[in-house]
Amino acid sequence: MTTRRGFTLGLLAFGAGGVSGCIGGGGGGSAFPSRAADPPPRPVPNPGWDAWVAAFRSRAAARGISQATLDAAFRGAGFLPEVIERDRNQTEFRRTLEDYLAIAASDERLALGRQNLARHGALLSEIEARYGVDAHVVAAVWGLESFFGTRRGNIPVISALSTLAYDGRRGAFFEDQLVAALRILENGDVTPDRMTGSWAGAMGHTQFIPTSYLALAVDFRGDGRRDIWSDDPTDALASAANYLSRSGWQRGQPWGVEVRLPAGYAGPSGRGATRSVAEWAAAGIRGWDGPLPDAGPAALLIPQGPSGPGFLVFRNFGVILRYNNAENYAIGVGHLSDRLIGRPPIRGSFPPDAAGMTRADRQELQRLLTRAGYDTGGTDGVIGARTRAAIEAWQRAHGLPVTGEPSRELLARLRQPVSRRGSGRRGAARSPPHPPAAARQRARRRRAPAPRRPNSGRAARPRRPARDRA
Repeated sequence: MTTRRGFTLGLLAFGAGGVSGCIGGGGGGSAFPSRAADPPPRPVPNPGWDAWVAAFRSRAAARGISQATLDAAFRGAGFLPEVIERDRNQTEFRRTLEDYLAIAASDERLALGRQNLARHGALLSEIEARYGVDAHVVAAVWGLESFFGTRRGNIPVISALSTLAYDGRRGAFFEDQLVAALRILENGDVTPDRMTGSWAGAMGHTQFIPTSYLALAVDFRGDGRRDIWSDDPTDALASAANYLSRSGWQRGQPWGVEVRLPAGYAGPSGRGATRSVAEWAAAGIRGWDGPLPDAGPAALLIPQGPSGPGFLVFRNFGVILRYNNAENYAIGVGHLSDRLIGRPPIRGSFPPDAAGMTRADRQELQRLLTRAGYDTGGTDGVIGARTRAAIEAWQRAHGLPVTGEPSRELLARLRQPVSRRGSGRRGAARSPPHPPAAARQRARRRRAPAPRRPNSGRAARPRRPARDRA
């Protein structure tokens, strides 16, 4: 079975819609996919792609794809350079577990997840009864893969897969996915115009790649089609449960549990070092809420070192890894599933990042930049593309070396009153020569006399929160 991680090539670029970028197994999408509202990329003329498609059509016909299906599939298809760009750049940022969980179990995701658990509770209970996979776990996979169906991806799958197969970096793999996508069309489960997904060809609410779809997607209601693309998530959720069930999920058993490590712990850790729960307890590993659950052999994971949170993980953790072979993803699914049913957030403290900054420091940095008129896209403490762009703009305006990198020095400068910030360049102005519009507007308000009206002290409407992602 091809795992979604083996397919998606990178971690936490949060595929089509959720937290993880292009990550996956059952599908191959992303825990953090791109917003469905983004316009799909436009195909551009490419004689090389045209020649490749002409040769591919013969190979596909030899593998049993009809000419009618090939004609329909490629009628509106084309070469998508943006797909190549995303494939090349998907690993630009690798997130820490702290950043990953801040996005995977954000307030926004939890609120939407709990709404969907209530709305689709009866359906999820039916799925749990048939496949033996806990409802809140299926919901968590849905949440990470497509933000509960709100970010399923809108890129034409035939165009995306043919572009990647033609490009050749993983040509054989993507050609196999393309043939599988054509078989789906030939079976009548979906039409070419509705077969959309992530840039890497992951599809639907739970971001299945075509080969995983053919092997494991289900028609839960028996209507003759396995429809993972429509607004109705029934077949997609049942398909994800079938995937986990076939991978060995044990109903009612934990994926893992957050633990406390003894001071100075230097013992074994990692997925390869399994012990009984009794042995871990004898080594000083303790639960946060009483005795450790005994769910069989367990491994100790400490993703950010002994000073950060630790987790004992059990067999079901390995099952999640079959869906996406990335530890951060599996912890993210497990933690989100716990939060959806009211369990607490992470209790352990994360260590400072490589710049010596805590999450609280990074959140303050984002708030100060936003207050100065440089939009960071949110204040969640996750340093993504918009925060880096804001840092670059602020550094440029203040005559400093433009790095786009957060630092304690930068935070200290932002904390200073404007008149004391100075410049990193001799002879440069002490304040931006061309401050952003928001900053200029605030400056005019400070110079103007206060209007005499009853509501002059009313607080400004707060900014609408937005997600900051890479």
